[in-house]
Amino acid sequence: MALDFLSSLFKKKNKPPEEEATEDTMELAEELEEKVEKREEEEMLNQLMEKVNEIENDIPRIKIGIDTLKKQIQELREEIERLDKTIKDVMMLYEVISQEINPFKEQMAQENPLSQEVQELRNEIENLKLEIAQIKNDLKVLAGYGVDLDSIIYEVLAEV
Repeated sequence: MALDFLSSLFKKKNKPPEEEATEDTMELAEELEEKVEKREEEEMLNQLMEKVNEIENDIPRIKIGIDTLKKQIQELREEIERLDKTIKDVMMLYEVISQEINPFKEQMAQENPLSQEVQELRNEIENLKLEIAQIKNDLKVLAGYGVDLDSIIYEVLAEV
């Protein structure tokens, strides 16, 4: 019985040749499919690696482009601020010039209380200039006659 058992283990199993051929072809087909799948996976990995490398190479260029754009935007902001200031200055100058030439200036002065106050101050300044000129002339005349101007000035200051 032991001998039969051992002989059965070492005996070739007789299979019909058709079954052996189909098993071999199936094994070969499976091996081919595995190889094809491996190649496809390798090709996909290679393609992905190439794309990753392209992206990695493009990133520094994109960063440089972004930095350049930021710099240009900042320069444009500064230029706009300068233009805005210039426009404000021109508008102020226009207002000053148009006030001198404006035919409706009197009407505007009547409507604007600040303009009236400014006009009143101008009139007072002109009156003070005239009084100072008269005082200078009077002092010159008095100095010509030998009058003691110091005593007169002290008297006037004392009254004020």
